[in-house]
Amino acid sequence: MTASVTVVVGTQWGDEGKGKIVDLLSTEANMCVRFQGGGNAGHTVINEYGTFKLHLVPSGVFNPQCLSILGTGTVIDPPAMLEELQEIASQGVNIDNVKISDRAHVVMPYHKVLDKVEDQARGAYRVDTTGRGIGPAYTDKVGRIGIRISDLQHEQVLRDKLAIILRRHNAVLTNVYGEQPFDLEQLVAEALTWGEQLKARIVDTVPLMRAALHDGKRIMLEGQLSVMKDIDWGSYPFVTSSSPSAGGAAVGAGIPPCYINRVIGVAKAYSSQVGTGPMPTELLDELGAHLRELGGEFGATTGRSRRIGWFDSVVTRYVTELNGCTGLAITKLDVLDTFAEIPVCTGYRYRGELITDLPDPLIHEACEPVYEVLPGWQQQTSSIQSLTGLPYNARAYLDRLAELTGVPLHSVGVGPHRNQTLLA
Repeated sequence: MTASVTVVVGTQWGDEGKGKIVDLLSTEANMCVRFQGGGNAGHTVINEYGTFKLHLVPSGVFNPQCLSILGTGTVIDPPAMLEELQEIASQGVNIDNVKISDRAHVVMPYHKVLDKVEDQARGAYRVDTTGRGIGPAYTDKVGRIGIRISDLQHEQVLRDKLAIILRRHNAVLTNVYGEQPFDLEQLVAEALTWGEQLKARIVDTVPLMRAALHDGKRIMLEGQLSVMKDIDWGSYPFVTSSSPSAGGAAVGAGIPPCYINRVIGVAKAYSSQVGTGPMPTELLDELGAHLRELGGEFGATTGRSRRIGWFDSVVTRYVTELNGCTGLAITKLDVLDTFAEIPVCTGYRYRGELITDLPDPLIHEACEPVYEVLPGWQQQTSSIQSLTGLPYNARAYLDRLAELTGVPLHSVGVGPHRNQTLLA
């Protein structure tokens, strides 16, 4: 029996509605694995249990038969993880099947301080991070001085590692940024407490994944943010510190790439972005503010207003090609219900030249969008239950997005609830 492995990736700048798609597809999954990122972005999920803003817990948690794993590629803030689990459980959700890879890395308290002061010091190149410590945690991981989840159960290992780490980080915090140093004994005590509280959830994911693949299970791989925030392929340096791509899914989840047989790219019917970086279709006028209000475009993690723009097919095609997307999930189509005309970016103009491929971020920042204006449908779509029931112009809009990106439709979202998803 061949396993079914699906990766869900964002094809814009994040906040596309990946959590909703993963929640929907996980109703029939045996395993859901978060393969990268930390608590710096939220997945909003609305289902029969209520409304949830997940930051660390995989969106498959709502299926009690689905094993939900925070994979090796993630970085985990234990206090935030414990709080999130408690909040989910308080709403009647069974959290027994939430597990954590023993190889995942820990976001430590000093990472959060470093995150804030270092981002401020970048000046014009600041990333405008959430301050959750994600970048510094990945920096320590790559620098081979990170604390792993398995370390939380070994006092001497913690003491030895932290003595080395604090020598470096305390020097930077005090001498460069004028911050207070961290105390070794206090950190060791806190880390051991986290290890005890998470003990029952810490697992070696290798045999679990081996068994799932051997037994032909249905596996979901869930990323955070988008490939436009990918450390290698995004708008560097305005990116995250890991790879939210289908390739990153194989690495972060610990699954051979050859087993991935479906890649769902998720895109809003328009664009949004949190933080700094190029965004040619950004609307800085009253229309943008109106679209932001209609879509409720405020960050699930920080509540920050998201930057708003029209759909950018250059960006989404770039991402779908890089990831080999087999299907395109368009979300929030209903947000556009009242518009008489809807522009779609089909290319850029840079110094008089037409560009149809994504350029270097420095050039991308200076590009002007070239629009194709499509007619709106000006009809309510949130109660429609099938693609065939959509207004003609709404379906024509969706077909044009699929044509421009080169990927067939997988599904269309006409509201925030799991059930407001029309499958192609």
